[in-house]
Amino acid sequence: MTLYSNHVVKLKEVKEKPFKLEKDIQKLFEENLNTIMGLELVKSEFTIKNKRIDTLAFDKQACAFIIIEYKRDKNISVVDQGFTYLSLMLENKADFIIEYNESLKQNLKRENVDWSQTRVAFVSTNFTENQIQATNFKDIAIELWEVKQFENNTVNISPIKKSNAAESIKPLTQNKENLKKITEQIKVYTEQDHLQYGLDNSRELYEKFKSAILNLSNDIEVQPKKEYIAFKKGKNIVDITIYKKSLKLWINLKKGELDDPKRITEDVSEKGHLGNGSYQIHVENDVNLEYIMSLIKQAIEK
Repeated sequence: MTLYSNHVVKLKEVKEKPFKLEKDIQKLFEENLNTIMGLELVKSEFTIKNKRIDTLAFDKQACAFIIIEYKRDKNISVVDQGFTYLSLMLENKADFIIEYNESLKQNLKRENVDWSQTRVAFVSTNFTENQIQATNFKDIAIELWEVKQFENNTVNISPIKKSNAAESIKPLTQNKENLKKITEQIKVYTEQDHLQYGLDNSRELYEKFKSAILNLSNDIEVQPKKEYIAFKKGKNIVDITIYKKSLKLWINLKKGELDDPKRITEDVSEKGHLGNGSYQIHVENDVNLEYIMSLIKQAIEK
């Protein structure tokens, strides 16, 4: 990617400014972890069983621990290392709970953690094609994030997306007992997992809303979670759950932040609900599609 600055119509290339140390990348992420990845920092340099984890984080939406590793070395096997860390966590759950409670002065209980949503994220200025292909499985709990900084103090951070044709990693782990055990405990959700709950009408309705949401802005990501499908632009902007004959949407704005003159949303700020935000919409057709997009756009602009 080439970045330019605009000097009265004349473009000037902005040169990439390499990170001097791996520690510089770690500091950037840890000080902006919620902004970048929507995560809570638990511990920097967490050591367990003679293994050092660069960053231990917690995903409050998924109620799951996330391990983050920073790499400047291109010659590593992110899959082997990723599965090592996943195994380490699943075999030492109590240690992670204790660290969370001691570091954040909380009282998290083991049963409140969704261990099936555990994942590992690798952060680097560049990944090789082999590393990208090695993690290109729809159900692998390993993420790759690229980060680059430039001379004008601009930083570009982007997760590497899996291809639409990505296959399951499970057939490759059946003959390796340690890997099979991990894949059986961890679940990476896909859109298909959610679409199976709907009939043709609600599936078609979802596709219409999905297309409209993605057209609202560039770089909106679709991230299926356990209870809903999240649409993110840095943060969650709207979450959708597919039901048999309808959809439910949650717009990620706090109570009082949404301008809804037609009053089609329900205030669920004091009710239990699956998605993020205080505003819920139950949708059975696309009659209000355009108007609902105007509501979701407010979450993008907030």
